[in-house]
Amino acid sequence: MKRIGSILLWSAIAAAFIGPGTVTAAASAGASAGTALLWAILFSGVATITLQEFAGRLAVTTGEDLASVLRTRYPIGFARIASVLLVGGAILLGCAAYEAGNILGGAAGAMLALDLRREAVTVIVALAAGTLLMAGSPQFIARLMAGFVALMGLGFLLVAVSLAPSIGELLTGLVPKPGFADDPTSLLAVLALVGTTVVPYNLFLGAALARGQGLDDMRFGLAVSVGIGVLITAAILVVGTALDGAFSFDALGTVLAAEVGVWARTGAGIGLLAAGISSAVTAPLAAALTARGLFGDAEAPAWHARGWRFRGVWGGILLIGLGFGLADIRPAPAILAAQAFNGALLPLVALFLLAAMNDVERLGTRANGLVANAFGLLVMGVVSMLGLTALARVIATVSGMALPAPGLMLPAFALIGVFAGRAVTRRALR
Repeated sequence: MKRIGSILLWSAIAAAFIGPGTVTAAASAGASAGTALLWAILFSGVATITLQEFAGRLAVTTGEDLASVLRTRYPIGFARIASVLLVGGAILLGCAAYEAGNILGGAAGAMLALDLRREAVTVIVALAAGTLLMAGSPQFIARLMAGFVALMGLGFLLVAVSLAPSIGELLTGLVPKPGFADDPTSLLAVLALVGTTVVPYNLFLGAALARGQGLDDMRFGLAVSVGIGVLITAAILVVGTALDGAFSFDALGTVLAAEVGVWARTGAGIGLLAAGISSAVTAPLAAALTARGLFGDAEAPAWHARGWRFRGVWGGILLIGLGFGLADIRPAPAILAAQAFNGALLPLVALFLLAAMNDVERLGTRANGLVANAFGLLVMGVVSMLGLTALARVIATVSGMALPAPGLMLPAFALIGVFAGRAVTRRALR
């Protein structure tokens, strides 16, 4: 029973990344590249389990969440300023960006089932998320969201199976193609897939959920829940291959109706509404947990789950998302931009986490060993390559400069991530 409870608890992580953003990113990738980007989903799953295990092990061992560890590890000086401004500020901005995508996508998807104005559906999503945040603890919300994930995920899995893609095609998609970075569309799609799965704020949320758990139960629940989430993401990408042209929620509903039946369009709308609400809960909750760890005291009444400061943080993030949802913004581009932003943010958060996991004085025998650091450096290399490449393309577009050849640029950016990770690891061990 403890293992089942752990799966339900860690389903909050899957629920956080299986939402409108994942549907948009994965279905768009399927529509534009077929199954060729399945490898990005597989890598995202490995990276998610690696980094979430780091954050969970840190919390289980120390009894503190990730934000609190950052505050105590870097109490003064430049490192304190960097951790607060770079990590704290970026996480809060990332949560706001995700929240905008969650509410925009949840409302757009729900309109497949609800004959209401977009503004009304947007308010419904925001009010439902706010009600859950007001009423429940993080553990209660986590268990409730497990049902939301199952509702939408089962539907996409059934449709993906009905499309009957060939095994050879799926296996081929698990191997990256060398020239994917030459195409800006493919690069953005890969970054969005990584950004929608390896969600930086989930590391803070996961660390908070892990407190009080046993290490083995935490690892089991994390592996199963993330594995199911990755399978659902892959199924969404397969469904996206049936789209004719660019992704839109309306086009997705049309495909579902054609493959399964007219009722599937309504079912998809209900599922997307549920997924939008679940994801719209996790981003404000993670922001509040991060702010409490960096700036507050978990024992202070104002920072309790029902305290005014804790509620003020998640309320602010929720209002930002509502504001974007009520604005006249197309949901799909906004969601993809949010995923890409968080994909570029990920190397920074991973770097701080890798340093914390090599603190032998704090973690003792549960500090990272050779194998854990090898996985951590692998993740650092790949996410740095993707994030820095996306940043370089933005700079080149704005300045008119030419980019180096991908054969030189990508390995160089990967090595920057590996060397940065190795540097903080060696410093922590000293």
